Amino acid sequence: MNLVVRLLYNWLLPLFFLLAAPAWLLRMARRGGLDAQLLQRLGVFRRPAEFEPVGAVYVHAVSVGEVRMALRLIAEWLKHHPEEQFVIAATTSTGFQLAEREASDGVRVIYSPLDLSLIIRHIFNRFEPALIVLIDSELWPNLLHLANRRGIPTALVNARLSPRSARRYERFRVITAPLLGQLKLVCAQVAEHAERWSNVGVLPEALVVTGSLKFDLEGLECPVKRAEFQEMIDAFGPGRPVILAASSHAGEERLIAEAVGQVPGGLAVILPRHAERRRKVRADLEAAGFEVVLRSSFKRPDQIEKAVLVVDSTGELRDWTAHADVVVIGKSFLSRGGQNPVEAIAVGTPVVCGPHMENFEPLITELRTGSAVESVSKSDLSKGLRAVLESAQHRRTLTASATAVLEQHRGATARIILHLRNLLERA
Repeated sequence: MNLVVRLLYNWLLPLFFLLAAPAWLLRMARRGGLDAQLLQRLGVFRRPAEFEPVGAVYVHAVSVGEVRMALRLIAEWLKHHPEEQFVIAATTSTGFQLAEREASDGVRVIYSPLDLSLIIRHIFNRFEPALIVLIDSELWPNLLHLANRRGIPTALVNARLSPRSARRYERFRVITAPLLGQLKLVCAQVAEHAERWSNVGVLPEALVVTGSLKFDLEGLECPVKRAEFQEMIDAFGPGRPVILAASSHAGEERLIAEAVGQVPGGLAVILPRHAERRRKVRADLEAAGFEVVLRSSFKRPDQIEKAVLVVDSTGELRDWTAHADVVVIGKSFLSRGGQNPVEAIAVGTPVVCGPHMENFEPLITELRTGSAVESVSKSDLSKGLRAVLESAQHRRTLTASATAVLEQHRGATARIILHLRNLLERA
């Protein structure tokens, strides 16, 4: 059955790529990834093969969030084992750019290759990876199958599995179980996730509970205030409470700006999840009567009381968090899933989120149960913001409780590295 599934997958996948190519290429162009680096997705490289880090740990990361985790994992690993070599394979252009900008010296950064057998074989021939590390939940059949055939151990770290995803895996268990059974190590965030992975086909001996890379406060690079950011904020008037919309999605910008407008003195700083949406975000806000100031072309606003700052740049969310009095979590009001609240918590900033934080279970449940986050509906957002800003005691309770919840994940990075190194030694 596994052979039949793989044959079907390898027949359908090229067809899918051909059909999706126009939209895919257009999206890449918008996000700055349509250049010579595109060839890397097809296994074509400008660098001569003899200059590649052969025998490296190959870390597959999808977008910015996964790349940040990969960078953190690698940086901590290199502190104790500087001789180790690494390759980061990023799927998105924003993730690729972040990795190139922030990776430790000597770390090779490439675009993730398409999951076609011919391309994956070429990648393995070029890098001869000693270990493949997948971040979060990204699983590619040909990558796993060919790694298994070559005796390259594969590990899934920071592994999470929601009840909804687990049900999907169960529904197609005849397909997914052989795939998951090829994983030699799965570092689950919490025990509940480990149990779900076991139920859908991960071998019991491959499972360990390590905590979350995302939520590990130990060694976390905390946000820092930047003078240029503060100058922009001061241009909107001194002493105003800064309400940061972190990684907002379509429609949320207007919702949040209008809610902030009901907070006395509140200044809305909106950082969309995708910077290329700047024109649409600007148009939506201006249609609602706001003056929009873009971070990329900053100018002092004419109407301070109706002005909104839109941060249309990438890789700056962490440090904008340091300037916020309250952080509103994007993708939690009008879309499902939510964004990561940890950076805000790490810097001691209270967090307000909407009802849709499914991507961060069970953490969000623990935060809500522990009175560590202000959780509100979209209609009550302004009320929730005022409740946080008007009470210093409430802010202290939120931040202290949130830090306490995250303590259970402290040391997760070190534990994951230990398990990965043990896997390497056994290979």
